[in-house]
Amino acid sequence: MTRKILLVDDDAAVREALAQTLELADYDPVTAGSFVAAKDHIRADFLGVIVSDIRMPGRDGFHLLNYAREVDPDLPVVLLTGEGDIPMAVQAMGQGAFDFLEKPCAAADLLPVLERAFDARAQVIEQRALKSELERGDPAARLLFGLSAQAEALRERVRSVAPTGAEVLVTGPPGSGISKVAEVVHLMSPVGQGPFVKRPASGLTPEGLVRVCEDAAGGSLFLDEVSAMPDATQYAALEMIEQGTGSRIVAGTTADLAVLSEQGQFNADLFYRLDVMRVRIPSLAERPEDIPVIFRHYVAQAAEQAGIAEPEITSEHLASLMASDWPGNARSLMSAAMRFVLGMPEEVARAADLGLTEQMARVERSLLIAALGRHNGKASDAASALKLPRKTFYDKLARYQIRPEDYRR
Repeated sequence: MTRKILLVDDDAAVREALAQTLELADYDPVTAGSFVAAKDHIRADFLGVIVSDIRMPGRDGFHLLNYAREVDPDLPVVLLTGEGDIPMAVQAMGQGAFDFLEKPCAAADLLPVLERAFDARAQVIEQRALKSELERGDPAARLLFGLSAQAEALRERVRSVAPTGAEVLVTGPPGSGISKVAEVVHLMSPVGQGPFVKRPASGLTPEGLVRVCEDAAGGSLFLDEVSAMPDATQYAALEMIEQGTGSRIVAGTTADLAVLSEQGQFNADLFYRLDVMRVRIPSLAERPEDIPVIFRHYVAQAAEQAGIAEPEITSEHLASLMASDWPGNARSLMSAAMRFVLGMPEEVARAADLGLTEQMARVERSLLIAALGRHNGKASDAASALKLPRKTFYDKLARYQIRPEDYRR
């Protein structure tokens, strides 16, 4: 989310000093000397935070607060007060101000308040986006979470694949939610009102395949980890698909079926029949910016299941989550959310025990992987997107043992 701050104060020296403080903290301040000058910046699509002095000539900070709340009741407004204005600031809190600080305002006091305000604003924006998508009755939006470009690309791919009725191959790393994506494909397909039958392919006999196809008639049959299907059943599956099964076949795998078929470990003809429409799920390492969104969803879900109130999620905790590797992807993040809700955060925030250098290295590694994922493993394009010289980019790949070819689709 943008780190833009609307800074309103009639004292030019104070404005300039605060703007410099905010710029040094990587914020993007926009300054105004009065309510009238600030008014044009206060819009429903303003995603940042407002910081305003209370006492100003003409319309004061109260006018600004009330106007901002009319535009967007959830827009955070932090008020700056003089020494004798504390009762007035308390009154402002009752009217919806996010917080207040006494002037002169030190950076050590201001910056933590702004971080909390941005966290609150981010949650509001995420919830509104999800609510908007839910109201559209879109299963892809309702069940496939994330605000990153990769998450939206996944949703668009599902939306384009599902209505075709053709066989679908869903791929992704372990724990990425392959069965969930398969279910969304079913819900959005022409047979979405029919049954969704899920069966592990491992150990499935030809006779068992016939039975599950009968169970899925008029709906979808999801074959989980299809790479583990016995040879005899693979031949039976190929024959059934060619003759018509009466149901839509959706297959899922964490393995590379193309490689397995080339090595003779999977029926190549069956692979080609299943690979009519492919949906690839990106790992969390490729889209670390989605981790806070997904974690908050899992925390809300876990708290509801446990019948307890949702615990507060701090920005430090979210930063720790984003710095973690998450080899188990969504499944391990879901487990972490449950432990967090149950009061066992020490297992979740393992990155918090690391030093700053190691935490920053983990975040940098995630951003490199995310860039490669967005650009189909093309290192030159990823380097340009990150505004890094190619040599620097390749040096970083070597340091973190990242291979661009692993992110080509």
